[in-house]
Amino acid sequence: MLVKERMSSPVISVGPDMPIMECLKLMQDKSIRRTPVLDKQGKLVGIVSDKDLLNAAPSDATTLSVWEMNYLIGQVKVKDVMTFKVLTVTEDTPIEEAAYAMVQNKIGGMPVMRDSKVVGLITETDLFKIFLELMGARDEGVRVTALVPEKLGELSALTHAIAEAGGSFVAFGQFAGESPADKLVTFKVAGLTEAVVLEKIQPHILQVIDIRSCC
Repeated sequence: MLVKERMSSPVISVGPDMPIMECLKLMQDKSIRRTPVLDKQGKLVGIVSDKDLLNAAPSDATTLSVWEMNYLIGQVKVKDVMTFKVLTVTEDTPIEEAAYAMVQNKIGGMPVMRDSKVVGLITETDLFKIFLELMGARDEGVRVTALVPEKLGELSALTHAIAEAGGSFVAFGQFAGESPADKLVTFKVAGLTEAVVLEKIQPHILQVIDIRSCC
């Protein structure tokens, strides 16, 4: 899966000279948490989040009057609070690389570029939606988390056992186990009961961490 398949497009953007209160209202109206900042030529010059805007407001401990605060806030522009150094991705970036970049840099979203033009925005919310799909969060079935030995052909044998019993996989995820000798798998099976799933996978796993019927 590539970024272009899940990014928000067309992107909502603002200019650097927009007052921060106007920008905040736009974000609230459009239900977004961040937006790229483009100059008059459409060039990306920064990114601003709702947190940046809210942090620009005077603290509750200020001695300024309401009128003074409103006047001062009215003078603050997006360019005064935005992040100038912007991490970006291209449309053809694999989605896991975008996720890795966000985690490593502790950011919640990145503009998506085509050459020098912003064509979209990929955010943590987009990644959460993908995770829900991958794990079959809204699909009915028996959900299992188990430790599986790091042994050639073991996962294949497990999936074959489920298929032979008439079950079908709605989701399958693989994660690092407790040691290099095993791996943690979480999967969801449709068409079988908990008891049958447990019986069929038992010869191919080390331990069942969790099993439940859900959704």
